[in-house]
Amino acid sequence: MVLQVAGAQEQPASPVLPLAPDTVGADPNKKLRGYRPRVNPALVPPAATELAPGLENLAAPASLALPVKPGQVVIQQLRPLGLQEVENLAEVNNPNLKAIASQVDQAQSNLRAQIALWYPSLNLDAGSLPTFTTGVARSNAANGATSTSATDRWAFGATLTTQWALINPQRTPTIAAARDQFEKAKFQYVIALRDLRLQVASAYFDLQQADDQVRIGQESVRASIVSLRDSKARFQAGVATKLEVLEAETQLSRDQQLLTNALAAQAIARRSLAALLDLPQNVTPTAKDPSRVIGIWQPSLQESVVAAYTFREELDQALLDISIANSQANAALGRVQPFLNIFAAFTGNAFDGNESVIVAQPGASGTNYDTAIGLNLSWRLFDGGAAAAQSRQNKQLAQENTFRFAQRRDGIRLEVEESFYELEKNNRNIVTTSREVISAREALRLARLRFQAGVTTQREVVDNQRDLTQAEVRYSAAITDYNKRLAELRRRTGLDQVASCAPVALPAMKPAGASDVPVEPAPLVPACQAAAQGAL
Repeated sequence: MVLQVAGAQEQPASPVLPLAPDTVGADPNKKLRGYRPRVNPALVPPAATELAPGLENLAAPASLALPVKPGQVVIQQLRPLGLQEVENLAEVNNPNLKAIASQVDQAQSNLRAQIALWYPSLNLDAGSLPTFTTGVARSNAANGATSTSATDRWAFGATLTTQWALINPQRTPTIAAARDQFEKAKFQYVIALRDLRLQVASAYFDLQQADDQVRIGQESVRASIVSLRDSKARFQAGVATKLEVLEAETQLSRDQQLLTNALAAQAIARRSLAALLDLPQNVTPTAKDPSRVIGIWQPSLQESVVAAYTFREELDQALLDISIANSQANAALGRVQPFLNIFAAFTGNAFDGNESVIVAQPGASGTNYDTAIGLNLSWRLFDGGAAAAQSRQNKQLAQENTFRFAQRRDGIRLEVEESFYELEKNNRNIVTTSREVISAREALRLARLRFQAGVTTQREVVDNQRDLTQAEVRYSAAITDYNKRLAELRRRTGLDQVASCAPVALPAMKPAGASDVPVEPAPLVPACQAAAQGAL
């Protein structure tokens, strides 16, 4: 009996989703994915193999090179690089990508070794090449007679054997597993290449943000220097208090700390990018392009998710894991099946001299050879159930990999959704923080005018200056996070539908104002001395 709630509407049945091995595209007769996926070179932009013009002197040092003197790691060149140049250097120089490419070559060599099971084997065994034997044997009989025999012989012998497996139950599944391993290694290389491109882009955006933080820190220090100069002048004129001077000095210290942190972050970001690019030891990269919004993501969330399912090689790898486990299960069962081989053998011997003959007997010489051809059979009739158990284990592994496929599928969708929602969030943050920067900049200008007119205190100027600095920091972080999420969506979906932003028209001359104030480098006071001064 079925109970139905009054007023409840019948829910539509969930659509039956196609299985990944049987997924079809717009053409129902054309399968896009089978049980054994293969890398499509037309859909994978290859990695660069040569450095672009102008970057030839940034080739990676030898893999086993190791500096042993301080002068060998002194930075002698700051090299400005653009995003495309950075990607080119990473694809050519990055050692991790080279190592994964080597793994592809190893898998190909292993596949070739397994394909050799289809070929006959040819063995040469030369036990005497040649052999000289000499010796004397004496024996005394019961009647007192003594006999002596001697050996003095040169001998040459060799056996040539060929064998070919007519029936080998393990051959086909072993080759199939090796072929799948080779395809899996190629997928891993494609994944590593795309991850490297994302990692390099993120590192470049971090470097741009670090440069922006240095600029903000410098502008803040300049503004604080102006505020401190004005407050000291007003204090000397008797229209301000010592408190206002101290407030200006405190704000200058805060801004100097901000600049110090930004300079350290900039240095670390540069060296992090240099490590990814495997640059020469005396070169540090810098960002040629300023931080700006790259573009606008055009596909919808649903289109991005479906594109990611078609694009991501991790799903293909999961299908290959299922195929490999099934092949290993068949190979395990093959151990208890009959093996039938055809063989042919030729044995030849030649000798010159005597062997165990009476002393003083004339020497002898001769040759002999044997030829054999036939079949041999090997069949393990009982192994205690080991083969069946191993086959069952690999079948269970294949079942586990189907669950891993589902887990990876859900993870891919979550990754795309997170990047999409984060992109929207950062888009809104760019809007709000840009307004905040404009408002804070105008508030600081008005506060300065009010302070110069004597209708407000230094505290209002300091507060507005701090608000402007924090607003610019948040605005820079919003742009960097937006660009990172955009790069993630490109990596995770395979789509490149990004509408580029129109270039911003900037004035040829830098506006005059607080930016004209020079920022003098502060001397580095030892930490112990600085801590002692702070404790006073």
